[in-house]
Amino acid sequence: MDLELAGKRAVVTGAGRGIGLAVARGLAAEGARLALVGRGEPALRSAADLIDSAHGTGALAVPADTTDDASVRSMVEQVVAQLGGVDILVNCAARPASAGPAAGLAELTDDAMRLEYETKVLGYLRCARAAAPHMIAQGWGRIVNISGLNARRAGSIAGSVRNVAVAALTKNLADELGPAGIGVTVVHPGTTVTERTPTMVAELAARDGGTAEQVLAALGSATCVGRLITAAEVADVVVFLCSPRSVAINGDAVAAGGGMRGSIHY
Repeated sequence: MDLELAGKRAVVTGAGRGIGLAVARGLAAEGARLALVGRGEPALRSAADLIDSAHGTGALAVPADTTDDASVRSMVEQVVAQLGGVDILVNCAARPASAGPAAGLAELTDDAMRLEYETKVLGYLRCARAAAPHMIAQGWGRIVNISGLNARRAGSIAGSVRNVAVAALTKNLADELGPAGIGVTVVHPGTTVTERTPTMVAELAARDGGTAEQVLAALGSATCVGRLITAAEVADVVVFLCSPRSVAINGDAVAAGGGMRGSIHY
């Protein structure tokens, strides 16, 4: 299937590593022109070099802080100036979930909640607000918000609240922007294999006992497929949602964690 992404101009935040980098690589493989956004300029430039060497698409590295509206608006202006516009926005810049126990009610501070909301929810809103006018003007666009399966389970107040909020933001944007030809969806990865996985597994093994292999087996047993999904496999789902082929999906949440055992969502 031709995803019709050749020449599309895509902004991917949080693109220096993990799922964001995997999405950027997947879009580049389909011929999209990339702007990689994040706070760590060295990681962004390494990612851009990696993509250029593999696909020759001339990926841009554009440092920006999504917690700062002026920084976000400047980033979008720079992308438009260099790529000629924005067709796709993938919001992936967020604080990673901790491998340790989630803070309970007594330990969870106001500032910790504000930080989660500021980075993930408001950060995604800022990027969408800056990019959407360019998509509206051309009558087409795609926005994909990377959230997480904590939206569908308890156990982390901060994790659940921020991810449910991203889903609510997504639906509101889809209803508003859909008539202008813009699709907005949210993707919920579960625990995903990225560069952070060895460290996370070691921390869990040290905390709970057992070997790294036992920790991975336990994590994988919670999925329908019996293993953890990789960042590249999550990216496959995101890349499709970025394409014109995904027009039938708008405002919806798509799980990409290998399936949650015992849960029914309809």
